[in-house]
Amino acid sequence: MANDNSTVSRMTAGPQAYGDYLLATLRIIIGWHFLYEGVTKLIFPGWTSAGYLSSSVGPFSGFFHWLGANQSLVAVVDQINIWGLLLIGLGLMLGVLARWAAWGGIALLALYYCAYPPLFGPVTAGANEGNYLLVNKNLIEVFALAVLAAFPASGFGLDGLLAQRFDKPVPARLGPIPRRQLIANLAGVPFVGLFVLAALKRHGWKSVEEIQLRARAGRRDTFVASPTVKSFQFSSLGDLKGRLPRGKIGELTLSRMILGGNLIGGWAHARDLIYASKLVKAYHHRDKIFETFALAEACSVNTVLTNPALCDVINDYWRRGGKIQFISDCGGKDILAMTQKSIDRGACACYIQGGVADRLVAEGKFDLMAKALELTRRSGLPAGIGGHKLETIQACVDRGLLPDFWMKTLHKTDYWSAKPQPECDNIWCADPNEVAAYMRNLKQPWIAFKILAAGAIEPKAAFQWAFEQGADFICVGMYDFQVVDDVNLALSVLKAGPARQREWYA
Repeated sequence: MANDNSTVSRMTAGPQAYGDYLLATLRIIIGWHFLYEGVTKLIFPGWTSAGYLSSSVGPFSGFFHWLGANQSLVAVVDQINIWGLLLIGLGLMLGVLARWAAWGGIALLALYYCAYPPLFGPVTAGANEGNYLLVNKNLIEVFALAVLAAFPASGFGLDGLLAQRFDKPVPARLGPIPRRQLIANLAGVPFVGLFVLAALKRHGWKSVEEIQLRARAGRRDTFVASPTVKSFQFSSLGDLKGRLPRGKIGELTLSRMILGGNLIGGWAHARDLIYASKLVKAYHHRDKIFETFALAEACSVNTVLTNPALCDVINDYWRRGGKIQFISDCGGKDILAMTQKSIDRGACACYIQGGVADRLVAEGKFDLMAKALELTRRSGLPAGIGGHKLETIQACVDRGLLPDFWMKTLHKTDYWSAKPQPECDNIWCADPNEVAAYMRNLKQPWIAFKILAAGAIEPKAAFQWAFEQGADFICVGMYDFQVVDDVNLALSVLKAGPARQREWYA
């Protein structure tokens, strides 16, 4: 850590000076990255590494799955992650104990690399950007930190200032520090200040205590409705009874229950309650969406199914440390453009949205549907076809248009408002028994959606019935306060072994 006047001279002349500048800059920007990752996890409501650990792939996945299955160990891992990232980031940015900070960063990144080595799992566009067969961002940053561990550029950090005071004989410690050297030693301080301002602008000015108190993890919570002075309780992570089993579509691994995106995006399907869509959009502000995603991940729901309109929100969630993957319905006026947008923004699978597929089949545009499937497959992703109408699925099969998976509505029609009428938004599977019988003969995985008939059917009955009728996966729209209960219900159904006539095709 020794530092002397040669540092000052190197700052003003020669290639060595430029090398020091570059090393110091590299150290500060990597420190910024670590500090940002730590801060977002610290203030992120309910953040946990459980989903990340339980989804690990590769030769070390057994160890990470073991960690993720033990809530006590997960709590320890969470704290190590958060405070490790914060301290390493500050150490690198300020240049204090920079060599130790670099080694600490190498250790954390090595664990991340081992949890998700870039040799396993499906290669998808967007989400895996930066993974180039063995080499990914984590590995690149490991080697950059190794350079900083060998050459920490201590003349440009607090280490240099400490050396100036403590690595010299006592008389020399008391002398003034040259102004240029002092500026160099404090080079990281303005960047920390800039980081604080940027983080506050991005995440708001709420206190960490306020956000954490709202995280609602590990205890049973109560909502109070002040106008009626009534309350209701809902389950939280401490009530979780296990982890959902998983299935595969090709090489893509999905939890048996998938988080639906309609409630998050504002497509409420609330029959004649015309205010409901605005209400759910108001409830699902960005932080609430992130909180819901994080809670779903902690409960082992690893996928959300949604519209390309939410691509930016999901991408931002990933930048904050989230890992949930998303299936895109590619809904919009231009199915090919929406498919390409979904691929570019990191979708793990794409399918032709049910209403869109119904329309394209009615118009006889099978060639356009085939192009959408081919575009998705060309990008290495599973390609699906959706449908509200059984005739849509039948027509695709008759034309030889077979996807990698089906998205088909499935729900009973014994609820009071199930009155099939044209353009009536209250029923999405008019012939459920015929659907189950027909799907029984299709050998592609089936994700059943609208299984609750947009809230008209109780989850306990709907989950059981959907799996019994042959669904390989169920897609369920959930508010955050419903996630734990719904996961527990799905677990109880799957553990009991639903009586199926259709084979599992996932």
